[in-house]
This record gives sequence, C-alpha cells and structure tokens, in this order.
Amino acid sequence: MNTAAILKELISIPSVNTMGRNVSGPIYGESRLSDWLMGYLRSIGATCERISVSDGHDNVVTLFAGQRADRTLLLDVHQDTVPIEGMTIDPFGAEVRNGRIYGRGASDVKGSMAAMLTAFARLHTERPQNTPNVLLSLTCDEENTATGITDLVNYWQTRAGASQLISTPPDAAIVAEPTDLNAVIAHRGVLRFRVRTRGRACHSSDPTQGDNAIYRMAPVIAALEQEAARLASCSVRPDSTDSVPTEAERCGPPTLSVGVIHGGLSVNIVPDECVIEIDRRLIPGEDPLQVHAELAHAIHTAVPQAECEPPWINCSALSPANNQWLAERVLQQTASVVGKRSAVVVPYCTNASALSGAGVPTIVFGPGSIEQAHTCDEFIELAQVDHAADIYYRICLNIFDQ
Repeated sequence: MNTAAILKELISIPSVNTMGRNVSGPIYGESRLSDWLMGYLRSIGATCERISVSDGHDNVVTLFAGQRADRTLLLDVHQDTVPIEGMTIDPFGAEVRNGRIYGRGASDVKGSMAAMLTAFARLHTERPQNTPNVLLSLTCDEENTATGITDLVNYWQTRAGASQLISTPPDAAIVAEPTDLNAVIAHRGVLRFRVRTRGRACHSSDPTQGDNAIYRMAPVIAALEQEAARLASCSVRPDSTDSVPTEAERCGPPTLSVGVIHGGLSVNIVPDECVIEIDRRLIPGEDPLQVHAELAHAIHTAVPQAECEPPWINCSALSPANNQWLAERVLQQTASVVGKRSAVVVPYCTNASALSGAGVPTIVFGPGSIEQAHTCDEFIELAQVDHAADIYYRICLNIFDQ
C-alpha cells in the first residue's frame, strides 16, 4: 500500500476519544484501529505487540531490529482523534480533492501515522545497512488523559515486563504532530484537575433549610479568575526588550482557565454538590505538582472546605535542554527533501512531555498544519504526507551518524 492508501484506511476507521463524556458507540475508542494496525504490521513481517492500557484502550508497539542494536530511535504517534460534532464534511469519508484528503484525524494525526507506517514498511523491505533499532509506538488516549504515553514510559520504569519490545529507554524520540515539517523543540505543558464543593440539598421553596454548593463554589471561581488575570499580565520578557527570548518566553505566559462547571440536579432543588474543571498551561521550568499545590492553597484560602482532587493529567512542558542536536539532525534530513525548515516553539502540549520528562531527547515533527487540527473540515496535503514518509525514513538511517 502506498502512503495515500494507508491514510485513506486510517481516516475511514473511527477512533474518536470520548473526552471523558458518557457516550458510547462504534465510533468511540481505538480498538478497531488497533485491530487494523496489528494486521498491517503483521502483513509487512514486523514484530509487534498490543498492550492493554485501560479498558478498550491499547498501545500498539512494533520494532525494526537494526544492525546497530546499541542505539534505538522511537517514533511515536497517537491513535485517537477528537470528537466529530460540528464537522461539515464526512468525518470518515477520506475524500480526496485538489491534492488534499479530508476527514477527522487527517491532520491530527493520521497523516503522520501513514507517513511513519510507510517509512517503517520501507525499512522492512529494503533492510538498509548500519541502521539503529527503530521502535514505532502507536499510543492511545493522547487527546484526553495521555494514558497511552504514560504507560509506554512505564515499560522501562515501573511496568518492566509489560512489553517484550521495550525494556530500556530509547536514545532519542520523535513525536508526531502537525508541525508543517518544522522541528518543535519546546512547548507548554498542561495540568488539569477538579475542585468540588459540597452543600446540603433541600426544596428550593425554602433555600434557608439547605446549603447551596454552587454559592460555595463562587469564591473559588473568583479566586481563580484573579489568578488567571495575574498570569495573563505576567511579562514573559522581564528584562530588556532587546534581549533574545528564552524558549520558555517564546512559549508565551502560563495560563489558567475554568472550562467546565457542574452543579445541581433540578432548578427546584438546592444543589448539594458543585464541581469545576481547571486547565492550567505550564511553561518550561514549572513543576506541575508545585503549581497544583499553589493553586490548592489559593482555593483553600478562598473556601477552606473546598476539595481539590489530584490531577488527572499532569504533563510538564517540553524543554529544549537536551534536544537541540536531535532537531538539527532532523532538519538536515528535512532540508534534503523539502528545503529549509526551522526549530520552533509552540503553545500546545504533546506526548513529547512524558518522553522528555523521562530523560529521552525528544522533538515533535510531522506533516500538516496545527491550524487544521480539530477543525470542522479537517484536511492535510497529500504531498506533504509523502514528503514526511521520505523524511522519517532518512531520519531512521542517519539520526545517530554524527
């Protein structure tokens, strides 16, 4: 199968993340896509395994055993996509027109997946000399709680033996996201957690007999709004405007948002519980758990009885501290195919956080534009997917040569 044919297959197989919602149906979860991936990898003679992460969510891992067994490159790409509500095209139609292919995940991130699979199949067909080990991880649940990449890192940390193919950390990693074939060397992290206030329910005809949990939450929200405003006003260039910005500064300031609120069962019942969900974006150098502790202190200062839950997602920012050499070598291979591209910094978060946090030099690199990710008419340029397949292959051959 050529790259375009692989991509059509990938888009046509739904792998929608529920994003924590109470929804079900055949479009949700990665199981069908994992089935296809295992079949494809076996068809090219690859050694592969499927590892359960949680109910209905599996990582697929495969290995090309190179002659340079002392070095290992990891290519990571996630299987899941965001939901399809509001799309103006057939999300799984994989329609091709004017050199573009349309559908949910075309840009984020099945275009990259098709390119990586093509490069990986080429390794098995051509068997190039003096190639390092190449691990390809097709991870689950990236769009919501990042459990797939967290589990993968644990295969050489706390879950030794869970994988027959990964028992030691790779020497370098490339995480696929739509970067327009630029090399992302730094990005923001993300911390998400819930806060809960409790009250006492009663009939709304006499609210004085109860304790309104939504009212209890109001000072918490006010305190968080103040913190969000403080972060937004923080200068990311505290020194002279003539100085060269650091990668942390180029990521922009940290941010905070209260994105979800739930409370009450009926308008005629005083609510006995209220829950909010907080999204805090982190810059390089911030410790997620320290940030959580500081926010919990501010929340308890406003409402001592408020309950701050542990984070359900806790991803540090990607730091450029140990990935500059990797970016340079990736960009060298990129230039030989499409011309000069750049090392860049982006505001979003990726699986690279977990790998970099585990000490693996990691960058983010792939075809497509982030401006098309999650959109109502998501697409990717097929020519760029083909270029990416060639670049990934060249990276596998040359990444450790210098």
